[in-house]
Amino acid sequence: MAATQMLAGFHAVIARLRQAPDSIREIYVEAQRRDKRMQTFIEQATQAGRAVHPVGADRLDGLAGGSRHQGVVAVADARKLADDLDEVLDDLDGPAFLLVLDGVTDPHNLGACLRTADAAGVHAVVAPRDRAVGLNTTVQRVACGAAESVPYVMVTNLARTMRDLKDRDIWLVGTDDQAPQGIHQTDGRRPMAWVMGAEGEGMRRLTRETCDELVHIPMLGSVESLNVSVATAVCLYETVRQRRA
Repeated sequence: MAATQMLAGFHAVIARLRQAPDSIREIYVEAQRRDKRMQTFIEQATQAGRAVHPVGADRLDGLAGGSRHQGVVAVADARKLADDLDEVLDDLDGPAFLLVLDGVTDPHNLGACLRTADAAGVHAVVAPRDRAVGLNTTVQRVACGAAESVPYVMVTNLARTMRDLKDRDIWLVGTDDQAPQGIHQTDGRRPMAWVMGAEGEGMRRLTRETCDELVHIPMLGSVESLNVSVATAVCLYETVRQRRA
């Protein structure tokens, strides 16, 4: 039997209904919630041929494993958008646009990074297996459906994967507060990957050394650093700005 995963919240479940409705096995909704948003959701699920089961809030809390669920939880087949990074890169038409996250362990940060990556048109997000959060229920909810559209590829050896990207002529740009040049001075029009460090710790030494270029985000106020998901958004949209110019 295929592995399953829990999807919690309206956005995560609706995204799966749109992308792969047949992968959803069961949908549970809070029996006491009868507002317009819930009624619209139930209509969407029914039109997609999925049965909806009203249950108590305690049952939903247990299914969601502590994640906020908004009264909606689905049991679905675990779905991978890509088995490996080569599969993604071999199918590209234009210059590669990737995001490498070195050890992001907070599911809220990962969910926010995935959401921004989807909005910016990133082809895939890459992370190490040993120091990163997987696509758990909280990530799926915070990502608001982006986990259904942006491949999240977890690799055994991040430094080796980065070297493989360099062999494909993909430029690796890391962020470092001490770097002499800013993000606006890098060329985002070429095939590239932004490399972001973990919350509080930044990039590991080997990750930093493997980057082709290090840049800083200009900080003009009293705050010394940005949350990794905010910093990711700033960097990704610098590439979007340059490619659309």
